Amino acid sequence: MTRLNENYLKLPGSYLFSEIAKRVAAFKEAHPGEQVISLGIGDVSRPLVPAVVAALHQASDEMGAAETFRGYGPEQGYLFLREAILKHDYLERGINLSADEIFVSDGAKSDVANFQELFARSSCVALQDPVYPVYLDTNVMAGRTGKFENGRFGGIIYLPCTEENGFIPQLPRERADMVYLCSPNNPTGAAMTRAELKKWVDWAAANGSIILYDSAYEAFITGADVPHSIYEIPGADKVAVEFRSFSKTAGFTGMRCAYTVVPKALCVYDETGAKHSLNALWLRRQTTKFNGVPYVIQRAAEAVFSPQGQAQIREVIAGYQQNARVILDALKQAGLTAFGGVNAPYIWLKMPKGLDSWAFFTKLLNEARVVGTPGVGFGACGEGYFRLTAFNTPQLTQASAHRIAGLKF
Repeated sequence: MTRLNENYLKLPGSYLFSEIAKRVAAFKEAHPGEQVISLGIGDVSRPLVPAVVAALHQASDEMGAAETFRGYGPEQGYLFLREAILKHDYLERGINLSADEIFVSDGAKSDVANFQELFARSSCVALQDPVYPVYLDTNVMAGRTGKFENGRFGGIIYLPCTEENGFIPQLPRERADMVYLCSPNNPTGAAMTRAELKKWVDWAAANGSIILYDSAYEAFITGADVPHSIYEIPGADKVAVEFRSFSKTAGFTGMRCAYTVVPKALCVYDETGAKHSLNALWLRRQTTKFNGVPYVIQRAAEAVFSPQGQAQIREVIAGYQQNARVILDALKQAGLTAFGGVNAPYIWLKMPKGLDSWAFFTKLLNEARVVGTPGVGFGACGEGYFRLTAFNTPQLTQASAHRIAGLKF
C-alpha cells in the first residue's frame, strides 16, 4: 500500500482562514441579505495604482509582439527588477548587497514555507507565539515536531509574545538552528526596535543560528527607531534571510510577487562540518522547483519603484493607516484594549472578561456583522486576543467601526 506523510496528520483541524471562511459562509446562508464586513483576512481592497497598471499594459503589449515576446525568464527574477529592489530597498539605506543575493518569487508565503527545505530534518526551530501559521505548519509537515498537546507541538521552542513583554520575543535560553521573526508583526502589530533586533542578530551570531526574517509589512513602518530591514543591523548578512512582499506594499495579493534576500556571507554546514553557501543552495532549489514570476508581473513590480509608483503607493498605505486609526478609536469607544495599528496594518485586541477568542468571533459576527480572526488560531499565547486588519475600504472600515463602537460587553 502507498504510505502518506504522517506528519500532515499532526496538524489540528483545518487551516485557520479556511475555518473562518466556513463559519462566515454558514452565517451568510442563515442570514441572507445581511451585510457582513470583513476585517479578518489580510487582503487589500484598493486597486493597483496607475503606474503599475500602465506597466502591466505595456508589458502585455510587448508579449504580443514577436520582437519583444518573452518565454521562460530567469528563475531568480529578471535583472531589471532585482536591480530596482537593490537600489531602492538596500543601497539607498546604506546596505551593501548585490543583485544576485535577491530572488524574485510568487509570494513571501511560498518562500517562507519552502525555505525550511534547505535545513536538516533534525534542525531545532524557534518561533514567536502567537505566530503566522505557515511558519509552524510547514515545519510540522517536514517532520521537525513532536505531538500536538495543550495547544503546542513538542520539539518547538516557543517565544511567548505577551502584553507583559510588549509582544516582542525574548531571547531563548536554549539554542535553535532556525528562528522565525516577523516585524512588523502579524498578528500582533508589534515592531522591533533597532536595539531589540540587534540582540537577536548578536544572539544568532554567537549560537550559529539562522534568522528567517519576515519583513512583509515594512512599508507600514512609521517609527524612526524601527529598522526597515534586518540588514541595517551590523552582522545580519551573516545570520539572516529576509523575506519581502509586494502584496501589502503595492496591492499585489492577486498578482503574486515577492522577493527573498539570501546573502552570500550566510553559510550552513553538513554533518562533516564542511561549510556551504545558503545562497547557492536556494538558487539550486529555485532552479529545480520554480520557473519564475511572469514577465508582465515583474514589469509591474518594477513600476512600484518609479517616482510615480512610490508616490501612489504611499497614498494607498496612508489610507490603510488611517483605517487602523479609525478601528483603534472604535475599540476605545467600546471600552476595549487594543495594540498595534501604528507600524503595522494589524490591530491586536484584548478580549473582554468572560470571552475567549472564538466566542468573541461569534459575538462580533452575530451582533456587529463584522469578521475578524481569533487570536488562538495563531498559537496558545493568542488566546484572549483577536486580530482585526486595516485593509478594507475607508467606507466599510467606518461602517464596521460604528458597529463595533456600539457593542456592549
